[in-house]
Amino acid sequence: MTRQLITSALPYINGIKHLGNLVGSMLPADVYARYLRQRGQEVLYICATDEHGTPAELAAQEAGLPVAEFCAQQHDAQKAIYEGFGLAFDYFGRSSSSQNLEITQTIARELKANGFIEERAIRQVYSVADGRFLPDRYIIGTCPHCGYDKARGDQCENCTRVLDPTDLIEPRSAISGSSDLEVRETKHLFLLQSKLEREVAAWVEEHGKDWPVLASSIARKWLTEGLQDRAITRDLDWGVPVPADTWPELAAEGKVFYVWFDAPIEYIGATKEWSDAAPEGEVRDWKSWWYDVDEAVRYTEFMAKDNVPFHAVMFPATLLGTRDKWKKVDFLKAFNWLNYYGGKFSTSQRRGVFTDAALELLPADYWRYFLMAQAPESDDTSFTWELFTATVNKDLADTLGNFVNRVLSFSRKRFGDEVPAGTEAGEAEQRLGEQIAELLATYEQHLDTLQFRKAAQALRALWSAGNVYLEDKAPWLQIKTDPDAAALTLRTAMNLIHLYAVISEPFIPSSAKSMRAAFTLADDTRTWITPEEARTLPFLPAGTPFTVPPVLFAKITDEDQAAYRERFGGDEAE
Repeated sequence: MTRQLITSALPYINGIKHLGNLVGSMLPADVYARYLRQRGQEVLYICATDEHGTPAELAAQEAGLPVAEFCAQQHDAQKAIYEGFGLAFDYFGRSSSSQNLEITQTIARELKANGFIEERAIRQVYSVADGRFLPDRYIIGTCPHCGYDKARGDQCENCTRVLDPTDLIEPRSAISGSSDLEVRETKHLFLLQSKLEREVAAWVEEHGKDWPVLASSIARKWLTEGLQDRAITRDLDWGVPVPADTWPELAAEGKVFYVWFDAPIEYIGATKEWSDAAPEGEVRDWKSWWYDVDEAVRYTEFMAKDNVPFHAVMFPATLLGTRDKWKKVDFLKAFNWLNYYGGKFSTSQRRGVFTDAALELLPADYWRYFLMAQAPESDDTSFTWELFTATVNKDLADTLGNFVNRVLSFSRKRFGDEVPAGTEAGEAEQRLGEQIAELLATYEQHLDTLQFRKAAQALRALWSAGNVYLEDKAPWLQIKTDPDAAALTLRTAMNLIHLYAVISEPFIPSSAKSMRAAFTLADDTRTWITPEEARTLPFLPAGTPFTVPPVLFAKITDEDQAAYRERFGGDEAE
């Protein structure tokens, strides 16, 4: 069976991430990884903190800490939050690791040996006020293509066009705001993407045809415009150093690799971190996931649209240029942006709901379900407290949570703490089984094809089917005239709860665990239920002990919603 390698875009180290970061990469990757594991696939889900670059240095300076110490603290803080959201990484590494340093330097040497890296003297922006060369992203100005007035020197966040600092109109230092900038000569290494353009184009043509339109269109746009040679070193104190055995002069000057050169390589580096961290007696082979694997591994990447150019073009160009047998992405799942009341979430401006605050307000499953149900797959979507409240209350509290509570509480009251027997299943149960099988097949299809909003809709439809069955059978009326019929209805509904516990786990793992724990089964090791198995719902025999779990989802009140809006802002008119 093909093994499944999954990576999500590395969250940057300079602060706690917002919900847009979560839904644009790590959360959908987790849902997919959990689903594949439940279906019996061998999965390796890798992520890491992206720790290099000027923002890390400046954030450390602001915190009054050495950059290495700052990054270590931030890594632990982010890791704890992601654990709080139930993200089941197989390994969550660090791009500042020795493993990433080693592999990045090795790849750079190979690229030079193959004629795809060369040293060039360039003229670079120097800030007189700051007394330093400015990396591209710390020069801001107006984008010449779309007019956005806060474009960075490496890329415009608004139109996603890749830029050079000299392209900007009215450039200024992002550190001091000074426009007293000079252009001075310095030397840097360049990745000769122009020499690799035909190979990258052929590779994208072959592999990108099955990608979502968002990902493939961005990749083709870059290729249509022509690949430019790209500077891959920077004048920084923090980063993967240029190896002295290959570029002694640049190493002596303290050059480090550009963060967008070493960060994607950290997917490989973090896998080696995972391998090196194997417990005693366990053998992990990182190369078996990345090197000379061909079709034995299917590699899926998750990211927001602004990261696509680097993953769809620059990283493949880097790996192709090594002439080595590195695994390259098979499927690139790209997302649009989740906005906050029509404006962008912003880490730097603290606009929107951030992941640490979200977990302070409500349990992780509320956020997991809402974000995936509203995932920005085909277009940008907008977070509002009104939409969040409506989704949680209707789908989670009413449709799922109320069903579980009604069924178990009523059955315990009328039949005790064991699943009642009742009569044999009839036509209504047969119709229900057919409907559940059909909906479950649809749910599987959408998850197999990474269509998360549609998968959430199918899951919600499965929950709704149970409610419709319960209302039609009305066991609270049946109990008055035919207790055995009521017992059948409740036994069937309990089997639905068990089914929901199994299949809902990718979206709401904590709540799924609570639902499953309600039943004391002698053997409850099943990881999935197929549509064919679901037709008869045979998993909870009569006499199975059960308990009524605490309320799965509490409704969000108008008072709650008003308090959230007052704390975080948000106005439909914005």
